[in-house]
Amino acid sequence: MSKRVLILHGLNGSEYPHWQAYLAIDLIKQNYVVSFPSFPNKNNPNFNQWKECLKKEIEHFKPEIVVCHSLANILWFHICDELDIQLDKLMLVAPVSKTCDVEEIKEFFPYNAPKDLKAKEVIMAASTNDPYMSLEEAVQLQQELNIGMKIMEDAGHINAQSGFGRLDCALDWIKREEECKESKDS
Repeated sequence: MSKRVLILHGLNGSEYPHWQAYLAIDLIKQNYVVSFPSFPNKNNPNFNQWKECLKKEIEHFKPEIVVCHSLANILWFHICDELDIQLDKLMLVAPVSKTCDVEEIKEFFPYNAPKDLKAKEVIMAASTNDPYMSLEEAVQLQQELNIGMKIMEDAGHINAQSGFGRLDCALDWIKREEECKESKDS
């Protein structure tokens, strides 16, 4: 049976040519069921609107895998304690620093690293030169969350502006367990 993958964008969305748009297409081509909702007022987000939107999406879609980018990570940190869910996988890409002072997203701060991210397997991807989170802060967050991390050299905020169309490692990570199961079954 195909896994259900929920892809969550950050501030301003993740439309093509962002890697999340490519990931949605690539997953659909490989028979995954994908939800890639657009949060309301994505250029000037309201924390409570985003939170309610995400809760409804989770309740309706019942994802097994969630992929967050940027501000969506912070949204996940805020709501995961309220969720009665156990994901197979959670991918956190380019989280935003706890000291971020971008005016449009002030409502999302401060945040704490949750004790339970509601997933069996979690990975975080960070860049050596992300303008929204230093590598030192990323390592500190990774340690607080007690999860694995992929460090990408000079990848900026890991978005279209920093040159990321496809992010093949995201697709590979999602597919990895599926391919292991398929090879055991055959």
